[in-house]
Amino acid sequence: MTKRNNRNVCIRVCRNEAQIHRCRERMGELGPPITTLSGSLSLAGNEVRMKILLLLAEEHSLCVCDLSEILGMTLPAVSQHLKKLRDGGLVFTEQDGVTIYYHISATAKPLLDTLFQLLGSRSGQDRSIGRVAMS
Repeated sequence: MTKRNNRNVCIRVCRNEAQIHRCRERMGELGPPITTLSGSLSLAGNEVRMKILLLLAEEHSLCVCDLSEILGMTLPAVSQHLKKLRDGGLVFTEQDGVTIYYHISATAKPLLDTLFQLLGSRSGQDRSIGRVAMS
């Protein structure tokens, strides 16, 4: 019989009960915000949706036709992405006559601004799309 090497075995000498308790409490406190944040990041983690969010952050409002033309995608494809973003609370709509404009929601703006800083984007400062900073 061969002996298996079990890598799931902890080899610590002593357990820091206070640390474990503190961390468990913190995870309990942050449960709902972590769920919200991970859901938002999951939505924004799609390349097309990230582009849509970046465009909306920089242009402040666009309709599905604008986004379709900019991204070179069909209206139904863009609409599906916008529906997911709207259902996830990252964007909201505003109707002007027969045209529906999409905007970044106030609750999503701080998170998205932080993400776009990683891209070197200047959303809110001017209307040009930033380039990824290479270092």
